[in-house]
Amino acid sequence: MKRVNLLIKIYCVFFLVWSLAAQDEANTEVEAEAADDTWYEIAPEDLLPDELPEDLYWETNNEDPEYASPDAVQGGTFHMWMRSFPDTLRPVGPNSNGSFASVLRPLQMGPVALHANTRQPIPMIATHWALGDDGRSFYFRIHPDARWSDGERVTADDFVFTLRFMRSKKILDPWYNNYYTERVTDVKKYDELTYGVRAADAKPYIEMLNATSIRPYPEHFHELSDDWVREFSWKAEPTTGAYHVSVVEKGKYVELARTENWWANELQYLRNRFNPEKIRITVLGDMNTAWLHFLAGELDSFGLTIPEFWHDKTDDEAFKKGYIAKYWYYHRLPVPAAGLSINTAMPLLDDKNIRYGLAHSMNIQWVIDTELRGDYERLPTFQLGFGAYDNTSIKPRQFDHKKAKEYFEKAGFVDRDRYGIRVKKNKRGRVVARLSFSITYGRQVDTDQLVLLKEEAKKAGVELKLDLMDWTASFAKMQEKKHQIAWLTWNSSGLSPRYWEFFHSVNANKTDNNNVTNTSIPEMDPLIMKFRASTNLEERINLAHTLEQMVHDHGAIIPTYQVPYTRQAMWRWIELPDRLGTETSGSLANPFASSQGYSSGGLFWINEDKKKEILAMKAKGEAMEPLTIIDRTYRIEPDESKDVQEGQ
Repeated sequence: MKRVNLLIKIYCVFFLVWSLAAQDEANTEVEAEAADDTWYEIAPEDLLPDELPEDLYWETNNEDPEYASPDAVQGGTFHMWMRSFPDTLRPVGPNSNGSFASVLRPLQMGPVALHANTRQPIPMIATHWALGDDGRSFYFRIHPDARWSDGERVTADDFVFTLRFMRSKKILDPWYNNYYTERVTDVKKYDELTYGVRAADAKPYIEMLNATSIRPYPEHFHELSDDWVREFSWKAEPTTGAYHVSVVEKGKYVELARTENWWANELQYLRNRFNPEKIRITVLGDMNTAWLHFLAGELDSFGLTIPEFWHDKTDDEAFKKGYIAKYWYYHRLPVPAAGLSINTAMPLLDDKNIRYGLAHSMNIQWVIDTELRGDYERLPTFQLGFGAYDNTSIKPRQFDHKKAKEYFEKAGFVDRDRYGIRVKKNKRGRVVARLSFSITYGRQVDTDQLVLLKEEAKKAGVELKLDLMDWTASFAKMQEKKHQIAWLTWNSSGLSPRYWEFFHSVNANKTDNNNVTNTSIPEMDPLIMKFRASTNLEERINLAHTLEQMVHDHGAIIPTYQVPYTRQAMWRWIELPDRLGTETSGSLANPFASSQGYSSGGLFWINEDKKKEILAMKAKGEAMEPLTIIDRTYRIEPDESKDVQEGQ
């Protein structure tokens, strides 16, 4: 009996200890969960005041001209295409930075946008805004009618939630974690429709407003659990813009529907825009397949930027008989950063002499003059199109066998093998390295250009192997830093160039960020941070010039070409305003709100009666007058007097 009592006592003690331990573990889990959204530390001076400042000067803009057509009509389905099905519908987190992000992100509106022609701020979700005395805070008043596509009201709580959401480790997105901690330091609610945003540093007025005009995330929709990434991968987020995701047919298409009774229908700068009732984006794999669908009338528009399409493929009955129109429209936007991105963490490519030699081995001008029909212009440097921020003294490294030879020999590649490829030998004469590299890319249509580069590079003793992959897979490989050389174009946006995400060493040798060159330059890092923090326009311009020169000198980017226009084919039932587009129209057939920060999209509409008429004419073989329009209104003529040679 005594033994039984002893066992009971031991069991009770064990149970008590276990219970306390379990409780401690549970408390630890609760504390860890609570800490997940408070892991960051913000200095008191980086926080907004508890009370709304009384002396704010509230601004708005109802003075700039409207640029949508009053003739626009709503209705119809606009048919688009994509190469591959998206990996997720999440706005952030793993695999969210693919090409489909260019569809999802414009579905959301910020508090303000920039006018498509005057480039002045105009109201969107906010009706008014005010700059704080500190020069790095903006305060916003939300439009009382603003609604999410599911009918819920947009409030200041959604903007406050954005900060918590973006800082949470549960979204598995270090870039946003960092940006919304180091660059956006606080968001505070003052009443249901008034909030403030403080940034880390003051900037010139327009740039400061742009930096603090963060979009809201719907607090009522997102649940930040440990499994958020998986649970929300295919949940369509409610939107504030005209469209929301309505149908997802995995592997086949995604359909967007215009939100019924959209809250912003009659706002000054938004009326007569976003006119199709539905937008269907179908997976068609490659451009040639998509082109056949376009000629069959199953797609409404098609990009003709690639010269082969503009010059050759439009020699088709549908164009000759006038059913489809051609547009060549010049704009004034930041130039997409197009080029060869060299992974400096890879063997041989960590040698600047090799990188310089590669640059002088690439006959990019030959590609422009032949394969690209002379339609494109040589891009001199990584980032261009930001006005005074541009370092116009930089010239591209030209194709030059002599210079390539000099740099390769400096790197020890003196000899060639029986295939003509440069090799490096040890003292015993044994080959220890060979100038052979893979170029990873994701579009079949680029193959002919790369074949030309490959053939020309071989003359300089370089073997280029073409690594064509599905676009999503190729971009994933680049983000994982498993490539040697990436054939890649970044969409440039904003009002000034960006350096932190592309070149700061904190992003080197880490996955899922934009530093695909694995650049890590100790002297460059403090200048990047100084550029981010500078409030003085002249200082920022000087820093941008210095940084762009450092990027050029590093040689990890070989810029290729720029295209300062959009070229498109559209079935004639797609109608445009009299002015066709705006100064910042990146595409005449962009159905979404913005283009690189400017509110310039959604200007076209579908004429259903004309569609029936054209299809009937097509069935009978009847013809219309062919239509080709080339609009040079916003053309910036290149300075032909500048020497394009580069001496280094």
